[in-house]
Amino acid sequence: MKAYPDFTDSELITLICEGNENAFTEIYNRYWKQVLYYAVQKTGDMTAAEDIVQDVFVSLWKRREQLEIKSEFKNYLIVSIKYRVLKFLNRERIKRLAEESNGLTYDLLDDSTQQYLDFDELRSALEDMICKLPEKSALIYRMNKDEGRSHREIAYEMGMSEKAVNSNLVRTKKILRAGLHTFLFGFLL
Repeated sequence: MKAYPDFTDSELITLICEGNENAFTEIYNRYWKQVLYYAVQKTGDMTAAEDIVQDVFVSLWKRREQLEIKSEFKNYLIVSIKYRVLKFLNRERIKRLAEESNGLTYDLLDDSTQQYLDFDELRSALEDMICKLPEKSALIYRMNKDEGRSHREIAYEMGMSEKAVNSNLVRTKKILRAGLHTFLFGFLL
């Protein structure tokens, strides 16, 4: 019989479903450091991250008989950790809001998760607008903003004059500004 380190993740999961504690130990040893690192990065709190990782593995063992993992096990773990991290961050946010509303503390609420989500939504809206631009305008804009190329470099590569590149960028920025203004107006209401 193979040694546990020689088993694939899916073979170990099958053994875990049958109640094999050694297979569980192998899976745990294989992934706990990676998921702990991920949880610490997302929470910024080692104790909370350790609790999250422990909860995920305890839950995995408790639900072993009903376990159905369709993707790679590592992806399954990351998604489980993400879910628990979001729950943790939400609990922390609610706790801070409650303290603030009770007058226990009054400091600026660090709502970095919400800010990230808002920024991500704004970035997504901008990307949608860029995709709707004519192909040439989108390409010129991306070369300038994403790649940091000068008007001269873009003009040379596109076979255009610098003046044409400049006017194209001015037009494109006006279109994007108007679209973002509309998005932000609707977003802030």
